Amino acid sequence: MPKQKTVRGAAKRFKKTACGKLKRHHAFKTHILNKMSPKRRRQLRKATLISPADVPSVKRMLPN
Repeated sequence: MPKQKTVRGAAKRFKKTACGKLKRHHAFKTHILNKMSPKRRRQLRKATLISPADVPSVKRMLPN
């Protein structure tokens, strides 16, 4: 049976935490930020966990 390959695009976007959960960064943080409140921009800096519905597909993309 051949080796499983990691989806490289997913490897750049998601990281596994120590307990096996998956982290992601927020969208909408690249440009046209002056119409956003400072509070919203500050909240978008932090990483968050991916939704439970997406966990199986992302774990399939990141086998190692």
